[in-house]
Amino acid sequence: MLQNEKKQSFIALSRFLSQFSEEGNTRNELVLGNDLFFEDFTKLIQLSQSHNGWYTPEQVYFAIKSWADALTEENIDKWLSNYESEFSENNKKEKTVALILAGNIPLVGFHDFLSVLITGNKALIKTSSNDQHLLPFLAKYLIFIDQSLKDKITFVEGKLENFDTVIATGSNNTARYFEYYFKDKPSIIRKNRNSVAVLNGQETKEDLEALGEDIFRYFGLGCRNVSKIFVPKDYKFDAFFEAIFKYQDVIHYEKYANNYDYNKAVFLMSNFKLLDNGFLTIKEDTSHASPISSVFYEFYENIEDLQNRLEAEAEQIQCIVSNNLIKNSISFGKTQTPELWDYADNIDTISFLLIT
Repeated sequence: MLQNEKKQSFIALSRFLSQFSEEGNTRNELVLGNDLFFEDFTKLIQLSQSHNGWYTPEQVYFAIKSWADALTEENIDKWLSNYESEFSENNKKEKTVALILAGNIPLVGFHDFLSVLITGNKALIKTSSNDQHLLPFLAKYLIFIDQSLKDKITFVEGKLENFDTVIATGSNNTARYFEYYFKDKPSIIRKNRNSVAVLNGQETKEDLEALGEDIFRYFGLGCRNVSKIFVPKDYKFDAFFEAIFKYQDVIHYEKYANNYDYNKAVFLMSNFKLLDNGFLTIKEDTSHASPISSVFYEFYENIEDLQNRLEAEAEQIQCIVSNNLIKNSISFGKTQTPELWDYADNIDTISFLLIT
């Protein structure tokens, strides 16, 4: 089957990516294409921060490891097993799918890229100006592994033309433009979303340390980063601040430090009441979207009422983190390691591509 052929290419990519880690790159002579790609990818990782100041080697290595871990044969089989009937019934002609990618975190558009190719379609890709190098490099590696992909992957810089379907990711403002511009095409249009955590005061230090990972990974730039915390009345933040102290080095990154200084100054000039530990401010606010270096919090009185509220605000929320306090929440520390079947905005991309 077509998806099985493509599956092997991505498994090979997983093996290639698994050679790279923050602890040190280890060349495996059994991996295909190392003579052509290993040294160049090593250099690209080190240069990524010069292309985008937020793409530090630490963050790029984390993204690479996440995809190396995700693209195993077991994971891909488990993911695609949900669509066996759709694949067998899908006799439609090959589609060209336009992908308009975000660039807030490294390889943020890779899942859409993967979904298009694994369903046997063509990808017409417009990368973000903030992430123009990593995905094209991985595409070259995939084409080396499978020459048939050469005609299925196209990167464009100008206007998108001659496509059948579109998946576009942007802000709420750009989404309005996308919805108008692509009104005559089947589409998935993704808008701003944020992730929240719900605490009850019974969390362990390990839970709260893991919550720090959900907050600080990628400097808080991702839609899966926790930007809002719901806490019970009279909650004391001492244990929270103690647990997240391990992430204090984040303030040594200039771009993060500049945001911390700026946003703290804005809050103070507006006479907002803040809690501050020297690298993160937390502020009581009803919004889900906090600025970089800040997390909002809000008190709740009844967990059932909070559950109902979060369900009503589902279109604003990407992930909910808790110790099973909220239905369908995920564990602390897991927001930035989604499975292949954890879809952005809960929109099943594979079904969309097979049905439209």
